[in-house]
Amino acid sequence: MSQTIDEIKPGYPLFKQPEYQDLIARKRALSEEAHSDQKIEEVFQWTTTQAYQDLNFERKALTVNPAKACQPLGSVLCSLGFEKTLPYVHGSQGCVAYFRSYFNRHFKEPIACVSDSMTEDAAVFGGNKNMDAGLANAYALYKPEIIAVSTTCMAEVIGDDLNAFVGNAKNDGHLPKDIPTPLANTPSFVGSHITGWDAMFDGFCKNFTSKSMEDKEVGSNNKINLVTGFETYLGNYRVLHRMMQEMDIPYSLLSDPSEVLDTPADGQYRMYSGGTTADEMKDAPNAIDTLLLQPWALIKTKKTVKNVWKQPATPMSVPIGLDNTDAFLMTLSELTGKSVADSLTLERGRLVDMMTDSHTWLHGKKFGIYGDPDYLLGMVKFLLELGCEPTTILCHNGTKKWGKAMQAILDSSPYGTDCKVFINKDLWHFRSLMFTNKPDFMIGNSYGKFVERDTMAKGDEFAVPLIRIGFPIFDRHHMHRQTTWGYEGAMQMLSTLVNEILAKLDKETSEYGKTDFGYDLVR
Repeated sequence: MSQTIDEIKPGYPLFKQPEYQDLIARKRALSEEAHSDQKIEEVFQWTTTQAYQDLNFERKALTVNPAKACQPLGSVLCSLGFEKTLPYVHGSQGCVAYFRSYFNRHFKEPIACVSDSMTEDAAVFGGNKNMDAGLANAYALYKPEIIAVSTTCMAEVIGDDLNAFVGNAKNDGHLPKDIPTPLANTPSFVGSHITGWDAMFDGFCKNFTSKSMEDKEVGSNNKINLVTGFETYLGNYRVLHRMMQEMDIPYSLLSDPSEVLDTPADGQYRMYSGGTTADEMKDAPNAIDTLLLQPWALIKTKKTVKNVWKQPATPMSVPIGLDNTDAFLMTLSELTGKSVADSLTLERGRLVDMMTDSHTWLHGKKFGIYGDPDYLLGMVKFLLELGCEPTTILCHNGTKKWGKAMQAILDSSPYGTDCKVFINKDLWHFRSLMFTNKPDFMIGNSYGKFVERDTMAKGDEFAVPLIRIGFPIFDRHHMHRQTTWGYEGAMQMLSTLVNEILAKLDKETSEYGKTDFGYDLVR
């Protein structure tokens, strides 16, 4: 049973060996009190029916595999986008271990984030002492220039006053008084990762600008501010930089983690790399405007931009697909007087050419899709532009108002007439829908692979392949470096979609002498 240096096997082939199969069988027979294979199959088949779906959708107090993450995880990502900033979470060590491992599995990078390790005594008496020691240690060990403080459930439930605790730590000498400490209350039991990002960014806005607005004048620096919201495709930050530079528009990309989450392996560890500077944040109210690229996820930020910075926060949609990217570039042109760069016009033409080349394979293909609100609005609109037919859209962290906005997009196209939109539903609901309203493909993050496996278990004719677009992507490598925004992102996603369709077609027509009459070399 033990491995030898001459034949080391990974988990899958290792556990197929007879001794492991025997161990698993004995464990199941003697310890697990498992049901019979017949009973398991009977229950499985029942969970694929309309009757089970009706029961499933009656759930009120239970969430099974939520299609979202928690607020403080979003606050950590926002903090990582600022230069020499250390994310600091007031809460238990286990929470921060979760945030770090979650991002580590997605980005394949070490993630800098600390906790003040609240335990049972802090849950009873408050976490002020933890905050004092934690901030002192974090500053001494990691030498940050900014410490961004957020909370977890424990601190929020007992009502710890974040602002007072940080003030106490500075007044008592545990932390220099002049170090910026943006704050955000981010309880995990409400909201999601997108609201946590928004809360933390609003904390940066307040820390760097709210008390120093006297000398600010909208438009005086001739810049455009860009705010992405919770975004994990690093290529999207880079495509924004490229588009702004090609249009020769002065700009600030506020919260840009693309460097710290994609450092090179050259023998030097970079705890802090790149990011938006403190000076850029201080100067942000002087911009012509601040464009919120995921407006449904930036509610607090929008209020600050409009009410404190006195900027218009010109309405935007996430720049996914052809039409939304057109609108983004035209908005930039109108705000700045700059013409859309010839290079971007050329890039647009290439996208249209690709859409024309692939439309015969994409037209009429049905998709079930889940994810965050702004991403879904952009992605569904792009699918409709391609002639695809969304059939199921699930947004766990959407609102009724968002649902109406999505329905308006569906109603604008003949390809959206048979689609149903679900808000505040989880992936166990989505699993039911993949059986009762089967599409050709599903689009989502890595957690969809369990739904895919279940559809495959019922038989090949029920299988719904997963196309991985979203966050997190744990079981594939390097996808976080890709782009989904702009014409470049649309081209990458179009390539992904059409090639998944062609790969499925090859699989369906590859049986020698039976189905291979359609096994063509040219598609």
